[in-house]
Amino acid sequence: MRLEDVATPEGFRRDPAMVHAFYNDRRRHLAETGIVPNPAHQALARLEREWPGRVLIVTQNIDDLHERAGSTALIHMHGELLKIRCQRCNEPFDWSADLDTSHACPDCGRTGTLRPHVVWFGEMPLDMDRIFAALDDCALFVSIGTSGHVYPAAGFVAHVRRRGKARAVELNLEPSEGASLFHEARSGLASELVPAFVDELMHSQDA
Repeated sequence: MRLEDVATPEGFRRDPAMVHAFYNDRRRHLAETGIVPNPAHQALARLEREWPGRVLIVTQNIDDLHERAGSTALIHMHGELLKIRCQRCNEPFDWSADLDTSHACPDCGRTGTLRPHVVWFGEMPLDMDRIFAALDDCALFVSIGTSGHVYPAAGFVAHVRRRGKARAVELNLEPSEGASLFHEARSGLASELVPAFVDELMHSQDA
């Protein structure tokens, strides 16, 4: 399917049934037995549990794998696949079943107003005020597994560097477009890099 048809407000207006079918398939896929958190998800959950300071995960992913791993301090800036939102009252709701235009909003009762709670092309990511407040306040900024192509997330490291307070580290399969902006960039699999990096951080606390 073309992204223009299933990941834009215009595509949803043209054919809501097709868009619902696309996200219903993705929602069912997320519930399959083999879809589980990987070692990177587990390591970040461990960091949140054991680090003496504040840890916040800002993810562009719309799955629930961070939550399944145990993370609770989390912002889904591109929304969540297991939530829906009413376009009339703008309320999000947990939702794991299939969705179509016949379903009524659990809050206002209107039908035909529900959509996936995901950020489509042309829409503003969620919770940007909270994200930039965290960027302004952080001592360590770690970018994991991102190409550096998609804004505004691709601009976070530049924002952090302008503030001049935080160390910036990239953990990526290969150097991103903005790799030179980081104090340190490591290349490899997130499932290997992230647990190793978390181990280093925890050991630095013990030293």
